[in-house]
Amino acid sequence: MTFDRSLDILLVHCGGESGNVLVGGAPDIPGATILDKMNHLNDVDPGLRLFVTREPRAQAVHTTNLLLEPTRPDADAAFIVLQPDMAHPMSGSNCICVVTALLETGRVPMVEPETLVRLDTAAGLITARAQCRDGRCQSVSLDNVPAFVWQLDQPIDTPTWGRITGDIAFGGVFYAQIDVDQIGLRIVPENARALAEAGTAIKALLRDQVQVCHPEIPSLNDIAYVMFRDYQPDGSVITCTTLKPGRVDRSPCGTGSSANLAILHARGQVATGDKRISRSIIGGTFIAEMLGETTVGGRPAVLPRITGQGYVFGRQQLRLDDADPFAQGFALSDTWGPQVGEL
Repeated sequence: MTFDRSLDILLVHCGGESGNVLVGGAPDIPGATILDKMNHLNDVDPGLRLFVTREPRAQAVHTTNLLLEPTRPDADAAFIVLQPDMAHPMSGSNCICVVTALLETGRVPMVEPETLVRLDTAAGLITARAQCRDGRCQSVSLDNVPAFVWQLDQPIDTPTWGRITGDIAFGGVFYAQIDVDQIGLRIVPENARALAEAGTAIKALLRDQVQVCHPEIPSLNDIAYVMFRDYQPDGSVITCTTLKPGRVDRSPCGTGSSANLAILHARGQVATGDKRISRSIIGGTFIAEMLGETTVGGRPAVLPRITGQGYVFGRQQLRLDDADPFAQGFALSDTWGPQVGEL
């Protein structure tokens, strides 16, 4: 047996959320930009994504970030978020994982006490500031792409909970953010399955009820995630982002926290310089800070900064074998949930 054709993957998590980084062995992905490459993975050839995100090599909770050379001169590296349902343009927790992996492996030289890393993504340029000490990445602050509100208090008709409302906002991808008490649940670990099923059911309903389109990136035209939220008296928020085929984000969700800043700003509840804590279903925290205001396609937008910490805890080598009968992977409802048929 030989491993002359293999993929080299670093095992990384941020706030407990898997954010593995594919650092070697991937084929060239056609496209002049990272957005083009992401679209190729979604629309032309999903083989690499399926190989690294489904059984028998992965489970429903696994994400693998494809590390790429940047397509723009002002970036140090590029990445695409590979998940079981599709390739996504941006994720805060995954971005933190990528920065941590780049610095702790020396792919981008580490400078203490702070290293600046610029990342080329399908959603735009992300600037990260990593606090570093003794060869370790202590924390990462992401200056995310501008976040903006698409629609506040959007009505959503459901067969289970009647008419509920959600705020539709962009924070790197589009979110429908919904106060969790509308579905009669709390964001606690024992409700993770019920929250996941509710979120995926609502996401399916949104396809026919809400249309979105980024005013500057037309191909970003779907609501990627439903995020349940529970605002706390101290100004913090407990978040629960739900992902296909039926699971919840273990982290507080960076792009979701960015979108939440835009919602709070639209409601007059935060201003430039304000910070809010986002807590996950397992108690992890991100700090979301509003750096300033801007516009996107004429819409008011905020400049968000998200701070969290990633951990490299291992590495994996996946052998490529043309004889493998499950090279495209598979998913079963016993662990992936009843929505597996929608993948």
